[in-house]
Amino acid sequence: MFVVPAEPFPYELPPGRTALVVIDMQRDFVEPGGFGETLGNDVSLLAAIVPTVRALLDLFRAKGWPIIHTRESHSADLADCPPAKRNRGAPALRIGDEGPMGRILVRGEPGNDILAALAPLPGEIVLDKPGKGAFYATALGEILRLKGITHLVFAGVTTEVCVQTTMREANDRGYECLLVEDATESYFPEFKAATLAMIRAQGAIVGWTTDFNSLKQAIG
Repeated sequence: MFVVPAEPFPYELPPGRTALVVIDMQRDFVEPGGFGETLGNDVSLLAAIVPTVRALLDLFRAKGWPIIHTRESHSADLADCPPAKRNRGAPALRIGDEGPMGRILVRGEPGNDILAALAPLPGEIVLDKPGKGAFYATALGEILRLKGITHLVFAGVTTEVCVQTTMREANDRGYECLLVEDATESYFPEFKAATLAMIRAQGAIVGWTTDFNSLKQAIG
């Protein structure tokens, strides 16, 4: 058992029962000219965490521990995209529309792919999820059960939406969750700060948070 310095108190990480979940590090959210930027967001905030996410991937790869990548995506016919999701607000582009990197959030389109610097390796699991949370309408729960996973380490974007949603889903299913603070980001720094506080409030009500160096030093 590794003991990781974390907030609100140390996180116990069991080797062999821990997986890394990297949420939605997709071109359309992170790269200039993508969907995120068309919505008026500063994507450089998200791009800044790429080296840390890569270092986290390398750490888990060196350990031989399971890695799961997710992509927020929909089928080409948008059959799995509810109107309430597609029609909300007044964006310049909606899910399924043709954007700078192909159709927005549609599987197989260039913008929907994971960043080249963080590309999954053979044997790593890639899950396409139609919702914010990675457990909704996916096989994630069954995959984790079959692998005997009890603990999850999280990275990715955005902190307050897909990352937090998945952590809350995991918490409700009994997983012990750790978020790596410098491997997650939001277009809105104040939202990230609030989310970190919510996650670790009331004795880790959702989970724990730590920084990459603390995790690396703890598990070697």
